[in-house]
Amino acid sequence: MTRKTLLPSLATSVLTGWTALQGLAATAEPLPPEPAQGVTAGQGLTEASTLRRLTLEARAQALEPALRDALGEDFAGAWLDAQGTQLLVGVTSEAGEALVRRAGAEPRRVARSQAQLERVMEALNTHAREAPPSIHAWYVDVPTNSVVVLAQDAHLPRAQAFLARSQGAADGALRIVPSSEAPRPVYDVRGGDPFFAGSARCTVGFSVQGGFVTAGHCAPAGATVTGYNGVVMGVVQASVFPSRDYAWVKTNASWTPQPWVRNGSGGNTVVAGSTAAAVGASVCRHGNTTGWMCGTIQARNVTVNYAEGAVTGLTRTNVCSEPGDSGGPWLSGSQAQGMTSGGSGNCTSGGTTYFQPVNPVLAAYGLTLKTGSTP
Repeated sequence: MTRKTLLPSLATSVLTGWTALQGLAATAEPLPPEPAQGVTAGQGLTEASTLRRLTLEARAQALEPALRDALGEDFAGAWLDAQGTQLLVGVTSEAGEALVRRAGAEPRRVARSQAQLERVMEALNTHAREAPPSIHAWYVDVPTNSVVVLAQDAHLPRAQAFLARSQGAADGALRIVPSSEAPRPVYDVRGGDPFFAGSARCTVGFSVQGGFVTAGHCAPAGATVTGYNGVVMGVVQASVFPSRDYAWVKTNASWTPQPWVRNGSGGNTVVAGSTAAAVGASVCRHGNTTGWMCGTIQARNVTVNYAEGAVTGLTRTNVCSEPGDSGGPWLSGSQAQGMTSGGSGNCTSGGTTYFQPVNPVLAAYGLTLKTGSTP
């Protein structure tokens, strides 16, 4: 079927849907509450205007691919206006303008098709490894009919060489926008994952607002710690050992504390709180050396006389542990219990392990445990 023969059916089916949106918005079925509430709060809209906007957006999502197929090489992208009430469609020909109008959308005549812009993108992507740090990102910006390049300094020689690869600079397809973004990956902080302080390897205990808690003997205050991936996590803000065995690390912007602990099935257990379990209760822990191990609590408020000095207030268990497990999380159900301190034996022949309860470190430094609910 050609574009010419497709037009009548397209216009008939789409025009009715798009131009009747005013009435449909009033009679549409209620949208799921969470997305609607998010838009209402995030954009300062009333509930009625939110419902109208989301209904219009849903219709636009259905209309855009139909117009893309019908317009072919004339298609130059589609976008909603600033109010979210009208679908605008870029076209490169007069015939394309007529088709878009008959479909009930608003045409915008532009110089370059979507396919042309995507070819510029493809050229940049092919040479992405050559992009210097001063080039932050690039993308097709359909409202301006250009490929936007976010750059801290586009005049540096390496940046100029990279931009020349686009094959789009000559016809004005590239639009350089000054940027101070410097994007970086963001990693999750999760109980049970390893971290390093110098040559010492320990385990993350529990996420708190702004960082995580672990064992004090893992690192002194002021130490810089790195994550499992070699990326710096942050700095130890406070550390106590002996007498107690806890520390907390303030993480940097590359890390997001999550209310999770690695579990025995390879997934995450969501931490719901920190209610202390009774003697005899089941308890499980995760350490980056020995993984997920479970047993029972044998005693609380135990004083352990380590070679470095006595540590008070620990909890004794019949669970094994080995070097590298230190600082790791202990759970009873979904309740955070504490962080691995030390013990005797190993996970081959069995052993005894003591953990530092988590609530004292939260209280000592005014920290808030990251919690969530299981979906």
